[in-house]
Amino acid sequence: MRFRCAVRGNPGAAGTRPAVRPLTPGLLVDDLLLPTVERIAVLRANRLGDLVLALPALAALRSAYPAAEITLLGAGWHPQLLDGRPGPWDRVVVVPGCPGVRDTDTGEHDPEAVQRFLAAQRLRRYDLAVQLHGGGAHSNPFVRALDPALSVGARARGAPALDRDVPYVVTQHEVLRLLEVVALVGARTADLEPVLAVTARDRAAAAAVLPVDGPPVVGLHLGASDPRRRWPVQRFAAVADDLAARGARVVVVGSGPDDARAARALHAAVRTPVVDLVDRLSLPALTGVLAGCSLVVANDSGPRHLAAAVGAPTVGVFLAPNALSAGPLTARRSRTAVSYRTRCPVCEQDQRQARCPHDASLVADVEVDEVVQLSRELYDLAGAAVRPATRPAFPSSATG
Repeated sequence: MRFRCAVRGNPGAAGTRPAVRPLTPGLLVDDLLLPTVERIAVLRANRLGDLVLALPALAALRSAYPAAEITLLGAGWHPQLLDGRPGPWDRVVVVPGCPGVRDTDTGEHDPEAVQRFLAAQRLRRYDLAVQLHGGGAHSNPFVRALDPALSVGARARGAPALDRDVPYVVTQHEVLRLLEVVALVGARTADLEPVLAVTARDRAAAAAVLPVDGPPVVGLHLGASDPRRRWPVQRFAAVADDLAARGARVVVVGSGPDDARAARALHAAVRTPVVDLVDRLSLPALTGVLAGCSLVVANDSGPRHLAAAVGAPTVGVFLAPNALSAGPLTARRSRTAVSYRTRCPVCEQDQRQARCPHDASLVADVEVDEVVQLSRELYDLAGAAVRPATRPAFPSSATG
């Protein structure tokens, strides 16, 4: 049975909220810093790539409010990745299933569990709640139901207002959108690309499945949550063979039946052996494997975002709109191969207007030669230069 998630609560009784300074075009970011903030809640309860894209905004919040306790209101998988990992958060709390906020695999939700969760979070008396979870149709009421002293976030047309919000523009890059949100409370950063600390636990978990000694490692991720964003496996095979001929040890990462099928197809198509790690890696092990790669070639997917955040050079195959909204913002360690196709190869339906029932790849227009050239470029650079050994440090974190 599917439940509707009705968010109730006390979104600020009259007279209990601080006065909100009007947002005028000439107002400086520093003028928006809040004088006293002890507890911050941040809502970001979605996929792996979504978390990675939020890291610059979280880092900016930590820099602006170094003494505040930051609680990430996240998805069920977040503790596995973030438990004990240094980062710009102090606590991770899993949000129960709630339509539009955190969908479940089964589609079932317990409205009473949501109300219990909100009641428990209201007891923490958050000074600031930050909505980094979309355009706000569902997430803004959820954040307001936490009853924070101040709420900020993005707001699509028709979504409920927060105390301070910025317009949700579909064509804006996600990293920049989230940085614009936290700038509403004076937080800013000079680092545009996401950074995730790599721990000894990650390296040990990776070493248990992939020996450290040996040729340089190139990682492949063949999947994507949307089948239309998947580059054909046979083309990945051509890239794998080319890099293997240059001395690389090629490994395939991923999880789930789709990634497993793609890995089997890759094995049948390559001329040289590859190491299949699909469904063999925990999130820490995946992090450690990707951090040890001299190059990662992938579709627009969570593992590609994660690889870039832990310092691996990446070549990503993107649809043009996704490259605009979620592609790399800098080119020092990242390259992007872009498809501009908008029509389904099967029925010619323009996917910008409506999603057709077909799952045919929209990125098959990207040529093998282009990805091979970009991969060689970054692989050779990685072999000629020493990979950065240090990452920006964050205070120790606890998960609960």
